[in-house]
Amino acid sequence: MTTAMITGATAGIGAAFARRLARSGYQLVLVARDTGRLERAAEDLRTKYGVEAEVLTADLATDDGIGAVEARLADSARPVDLLVNNAGFGNKGAFGAVPLKDELDMLKVHIEAILRLTTAALPGMRERGRGAIVNVASVAAFLPRGTYGASKAWVVSFTQGVLRDLGGTGVRMMALCPGFTRTEFHERAGMGTGNIPAWSWLSAERVVDEAMRDLARGRSLSVPSKRYKVAVTIARLLPSGKLGGLSSKAARSYRTN
Repeated sequence: MTTAMITGATAGIGAAFARRLARSGYQLVLVARDTGRLERAAEDLRTKYGVEAEVLTADLATDDGIGAVEARLADSARPVDLLVNNAGFGNKGAFGAVPLKDELDMLKVHIEAILRLTTAALPGMRERGRGAIVNVASVAAFLPRGTYGASKAWVVSFTQGVLRDLGGTGVRMMALCPGFTRTEFHERAGMGTGNIPAWSWLSAERVVDEAMRDLARGRSLSVPSKRYKVAVTIARLLPSGKLGGLSSKAARSYRTN
């Protein structure tokens, strides 16, 4: 049976990936920090879709958490065919106002965890001659925007760089860069969203559907929706100084609903 592992699997884009893959018949390995929430999500998927759903509690901001997921990925008796590195979070506030520990935790989750989990998954995929890794980034990767944007830019660059080294192996990699998506992301970070236009929002289901289509087409980058494709194109054309001003202004415009 084809098995997919999803980090950050209990909410938002991660949960949408779990539902989408379960409908397609994938067996699942769900990774998140909250065991109770994981168990409820797994049971719901088993009941609705008749698939196996394994639970793995792990905090990817810790070495022990990353190590537990690495060990599961390295288990050749239970191969993972699709890895979705989705776990992530945001910090509210400009650089310098956010505690350094929170910034370092972000780098641990957004960069070190993705690097280590990709490294753990690839040997088995290469040996089998098939497999795929989706690394969830953000349109913020294309904007000068503090630690969050920088970490997501790393995800895009890393993904596309490693993919070049995988030519001819049968293994695919893709960076997924959604824009504003209806999830718990902003609420968890304490960010208000009252001034974000309704037309800016995407559903997690749409993000995942477009991501899976782009993965099947062999694309290295997926930017769901035409509006965000245009935004990324413009961002790549504008001078970085201009982008920095716009991004900084946007970063300070969040307000409560």
